[in-house]
Amino acid sequence: MGHMAAPHRPGLRVAPGIIIPEAELSWRFSRSSGPGGQGVNTADSRVELLWDAAGSNILSPSQRERLLDRLRGRLVDGVIVIAASEHRSQLRNRDAARARLAAIVADALRPPAPVRRPTAPSRGAKKRRLEAKRRRTDLKQLRRPPTD
Repeated sequence: MGHMAAPHRPGLRVAPGIIIPEAELSWRFSRSSGPGGQGVNTADSRVELLWDAAGSNILSPSQRERLLDRLRGRLVDGVIVIAASEHRSQLRNRDAARARLAAIVADALRPPAPVRRPTAPSRGAKKRRLEAKRRRTDLKQLRRPPTD
């Protein structure tokens, strides 16, 4: 990774067809505790990525409802805050924060798994199970010392 300017991104792609526009993302930078030696005191390498999920206009009402419901514990006034400080360079922390936000949002928007209706075992399945049990019993009976 050279020190090139980050390519201008139109937004953060969360899922197919869902892209958070760059204008809805805001950043805060601060000193990181963490690796960095002497540089840790001068570099604002800790990043916080903020996204106002409640005020975003990329989500349908049902998506917004699902997102706010599933991320209830993470949101402060409808805003998701992601902090990243595991890397020494601010750029890498920014990438880490973006990736984390995308993962969290994608996860929260995933539709719920279909409800499974329980099915009763078929007559054949019951019969096979009992057969197997009987075979097992007979086998173990054979292994036991004879009782006569």
